[in-house]
Formats: sequence, structure tokens, C-alpha cells
Amino acid sequence: MHRRTFLMGSTVAGVVASSVLATGAQAQSGPQSGARTTARSVGGRQRITRLDPQIDQLQRRTFDWFVKVTDRATGMTPDRWPTKTFCSVAAVGFALGCWPVGVERGWMTRAEARERTLITLRYFWNLPQGPEASGTAGHKGFFYHFLDMETGHRFGRTELSTVDTALFMGGALFAGQFFDGRHAEEVEIRELAQKLYERVEWNWAVVRTNRISMGWHPETGFIPHDWWIYNEGMLLLLLAIGSPTHPVPPAVWHEWAFAYEQSWTDKWGDWHLQFAPIFGHQYSHMFIDFRGIQDAWMRGRSAMDGFSYDYFENSRRAVYAQQKYAHDNVAGWAGYSSAMWGLTACDGPGDFKQVIDGREREFFSYSARGPGDRDDGTIAPTAAAASIAFAPEIVVPCVKEMIRYGGDALYTQYGFLDSFNPTLKERDGPLQHGRIVPNVGWVDGDYLGIDQGPIVIMIENHRSGLLWRTMHDEPNLKRALELSGFTGGWLDA
Repeated sequence: MHRRTFLMGSTVAGVVASSVLATGAQAQSGPQSGARTTARSVGGRQRITRLDPQIDQLQRRTFDWFVKVTDRATGMTPDRWPTKTFCSVAAVGFALGCWPVGVERGWMTRAEARERTLITLRYFWNLPQGPEASGTAGHKGFFYHFLDMETGHRFGRTELSTVDTALFMGGALFAGQFFDGRHAEEVEIRELAQKLYERVEWNWAVVRTNRISMGWHPETGFIPHDWWIYNEGMLLLLLAIGSPTHPVPPAVWHEWAFAYEQSWTDKWGDWHLQFAPIFGHQYSHMFIDFRGIQDAWMRGRSAMDGFSYDYFENSRRAVYAQQKYAHDNVAGWAGYSSAMWGLTACDGPGDFKQVIDGREREFFSYSARGPGDRDDGTIAPTAAAASIAFAPEIVVPCVKEMIRYGGDALYTQYGFLDSFNPTLKERDGPLQHGRIVPNVGWVDGDYLGIDQGPIVIMIENHRSGLLWRTMHDEPNLKRALELSGFTGGWLDA
């Protein structure tokens, strides 16, 4: 028996059936002044999603960040800005996902989006690959986690990252599907996206039975950790299984799902597969429409519980669990409430302890935060904003409250700065990131690419389903889902 979700304004069925985006705790029945509407196709029918003007503005401002910072000559997107830094390969994949959104919204011409996409794919295709510790961008088709913004080569001693490569490929394959015209540049985009994908030797990274390693260092070999147990790795596993050139066996997916019972919890809400930082419930969903499709584990869970369950529903419950955790606020952090919440991997003020109101508090710099896991009172706007496709009825009020609370100190011409901490209102020592803003608390000084991208893309998936419906026709992904045992919904249709 499933408990009723905390603070829901309607039943699960009501949320799915409603096409009205709530602007407060409850859905509004009247039209919103200045709201934009977008046609959405669901199951062959057209729906209209009314988007709150502030959410539309947030998406545009965050999109403009990618336009501002992504190098026009290479397509590399920095890990963070304005702090000068290295390129994040995952953020490049997110930028590739953003350009078609700009076309869909009328913020960028198709010609400019095509040009930016082609520059990126050409550049990454031509970057050197090899086993050397320096002078290359990757090996076996994989890319290093971070690349030097000047040379495109490995930055420092970062790892060859299997998941960051997968997130890049998600953006590339989406671009290949979106640019489906006869224009010579669109033909080349499709060819390069497929060539980049087919070059990756996914099976090389299986060093322990039916498990993909998280990465590799030329100095020391494979990382002793694998993609196993529920987290953000679903896209990685599926792209590896669907490869037409270097596939891993479907048993990799079954091995992954075998560990789910260790993550199955009803803490802070309805039963769901838990991964504390919310990005684990967002990243794969940027490119894959999990609504209504089920693997063997989800079919079994549905049969046991008498409730049709899928990975989209799982993420929806995880979002509500975050809200419940903030509402309960057992640690007594300032600002936490059912109206303002959101924990994920993000910047923090620094690694130090400080006594506040007679209580010693521990703070962290960049860290993966979640309910009960390295929670130091730091809220990341991307945690809520990029969850809008799962639970708009609680996300929209949260975004609006963060804009109200932080004002111009937090919400700028490029959207939200990465994070803020209402508890830390003064500091008796140095800060590693950001600054103290009177009446607000600590506010980060940077925007992070891997937190900006999900905001743009998941707002678009909510309002038009652009990436989801485009990827319905991506043959490599569809093959992977079928090989992994997924059935139902759009996959069968």
C-alpha cells in the first residue's frame, strides 16, 4: 500500500491528466497573464501546457548562459563561469541539447544552432585519442572528464569518464535526430554523431563481470568502482548496450537492477529507488522518456504493489521526498520549507566548521548533497528547477520563492547562480566560493554547466517534450531499451 504523497494537491492520476501548470500550492484554473502555451503530443494527442512567465524567463536566461560561455570556435563549454576553468565534457553534451531548444523557442535560428552543433562535433571528432597521459582528449572513443579550454587535451590528471562521455553522446545523438533535413550540414551532423558514438569501445570498460567501470587513468588503470546500484548511470548503460560496434551484453542492465533492493526506501515519502542528490534522478531523463515504459524490475514491482510503476514515477517520488525532507527540517537549517528546497551536487561555501546560534555547523565546498547526506544547508536551484517535468505543482512555487528570497543577488541575467545557503549569514574566516549577501546568506559566485543544462532541457521536456519525442526515434537508444527488456508505452507504439 502506497502512502499518499506529502503535500500533493491532487492524486497521481490527477497530476498526469492535468495540463495546467500550478503557479502556487494548488493548480490555478484561470489563465495566467503573459503565460506562453506550447502544444505537446502525448500518446498521439496534442496537449497545451501553460508555462508560468517566470519559468519561461528562467529557461531563456539559462539558455543565454550557454550562448555566452560556449566557445564559438570549438564548441567547448566551461565547467563553471565566470571563474576561469576547464571544459566539462558533460556540459558540452548539455549544450548540444540546448541549441535545438533555442530553435524551438525562437531564441536562435536553425542555421546558428546547426553551425554551433557542427563546430562542436567536428572539433570533438578530430581531437587526438590514445593511451598517453597527456596530449590527448580521450582513449578508446571515451573522453576525459575535463579538457583544457585552450588545447582540448586532458586537463591535469582527470579520469577518462564513462558517464561524462555518455552525457556528451546523449547530446550528440539528440542533435543527430533533431537535424533531420537534407542540408549538407545537417547530413554531416547526423554522420558525425553516429561516428562519435560508434567509436566508443564500451565493452573495453567492462573489467568486472557485467559491470561498467566508472573510469580509467593512464597512470593507474581502471577505477575500482563500477556503475552498479541506482544512480545517474542509466543513460550510460543503455548507450553501451545499444552500440552497433562495441556493445556490452544486456546482462549489464540486469546486474545493475539486481542491486535495486538496497536503494528501495519509503524514507521521506512514498516507496522509491533512492539516490540522495537529485541529479541522479534527472540526468538520464534529460534524453530518455521513461514515461510508461518498464524493464523487468519495474514490471515486477508493479505486479507486487498493484500500481503501474516506471522510472519517471520514481523520479517524481524522489522530488517529493526532497520537499518532505526540507519541510521536516530536522537539522534546523535556515530557509528550508515545503516552499524552498533542493539538494544535489553543487558548490558550497567551503570546507570548515563554524558555530552558529550556539551550534557547531559543518560546511562543504563542491559536494554531492542529498537528504541526510552531506547536507550543510546549501540549496541548489537546479535541484528543483530541473525537476519541473516530474512535479511542476511543487517545483514552480519553489522556483518563484527562490527568486523572491534571493532577488538579484541570486537570480541574474543568466538565471540562478549555482547555489546559496541561508544559514551562513556571516563568516569569521575565508570562503572558498561566493560571498555573504546581507539578509540572504551565502551565495555562490559561479554558474556550473552541469547544473545549468538540466534546467533548460527539463523545462523544455515539461513544456513541449522536445528531447523526449525526438529521442523516441533514435535507433540506437530504441535498440538498447528493447535489448534491456523495456516494453510498453511509446516503445511499443
